[in-house]
Amino acid sequence: MELFYIPVLIIITIGGLWFFYFKPSRKKDTDITYMDALNAMLLADKRRAIALLSNIVKKDSEHINAYLQLGNLLREDDPERAIKIHQMLTVRQNLPKEIRIEILKSLSLDYDKIGEFLKAKVEAERILMIEKSNLWASSFLLSIAEKTEDWDYAENKAKELQKIKGFNDNIDLSIYTLQKGVQHLKNNEIEEAETLFRKAINDSPNYGLPYKYLGDINNTKRDLVKAVENWEKYMELTPNESYKVFDSIETALFDSGRYSEVENFYRKVLNENPFDVNAGLRLANVLNEKGENKSAIALIDQFIDQEKTSISVMLMKLKLSLSTKTPAELSFYLDEILNKIKNEDNQ
Repeated sequence: MELFYIPVLIIITIGGLWFFYFKPSRKKDTDITYMDALNAMLLADKRRAIALLSNIVKKDSEHINAYLQLGNLLREDDPERAIKIHQMLTVRQNLPKEIRIEILKSLSLDYDKIGEFLKAKVEAERILMIEKSNLWASSFLLSIAEKTEDWDYAENKAKELQKIKGFNDNIDLSIYTLQKGVQHLKNNEIEEAETLFRKAINDSPNYGLPYKYLGDINNTKRDLVKAVENWEKYMELTPNESYKVFDSIETALFDSGRYSEVENFYRKVLNENPFDVNAGLRLANVLNEKGENKSAIALIDQFIDQEKTSISVMLMKLKLSLSTKTPAELSFYLDEILNKIKNEDNQ
């Protein structure tokens, strides 16, 4: 009997020695490799980081962080493979809460990368089931709602974000009210749209865009006076975007027989903003049509004297000069325009 136990004892002893000497050594090597991979990521050496992480997961299938980071690195070039890696991690049992959240976060970003917004939404919502006030998940879900134009959901997420500790951004909820109004407008639900635009104004009096849409509605109803008033209010609140309603205002003034007001309108715009090139071009065109060509050229010259002259301004100057300049002068000026276009294309 003693002879039988001697080989068993030897096997147990060898096994114990392997566990205490070789097993820890392999774990130590894996940890060192993982640190090397993280350093490669910090140095933006993506290829080396992927190679190191791939080597780790081949040797240690329990290294969750290595799988997680490997999937994150693959997302840009091979999102489908990233999804498979992160999906595999979701079935692992008994993972810490923080790790489960990171896995779901990565999977959400994977789906977002390939445009699978509904799947991205599902994974991010699973994070909120684990941690109700997760700032990243709520912010991500808001961005998904905006991409999918789900404005009711976006409004709800924005309200939730404002209640989360650590969120300091000021979200204007009237933006979502406006977008809901735009949806109704597209569906030709005019009354519902108008109600929402007025609510957006009531909530944010300095928000210009609702006035533009109200002007569009007034124009549809042929209430041109009110349309112009709303468009001008939009211009007042959003001066950098004023050119977007120039055509509408000019047409409305002509349609209502207020021809003389067109010139006054553009002069008013330029008086408030002398550098409004779009208004300058419009006014020059009006003056040209009235036969006041010299005044139109003098106006355009004000914009040409500025440091950066746009192609549109130079073309307007060429148009206004057709009847006053010689062919040689016009040809020379046309060459200047062509050279400017060439320089801009090469930038």
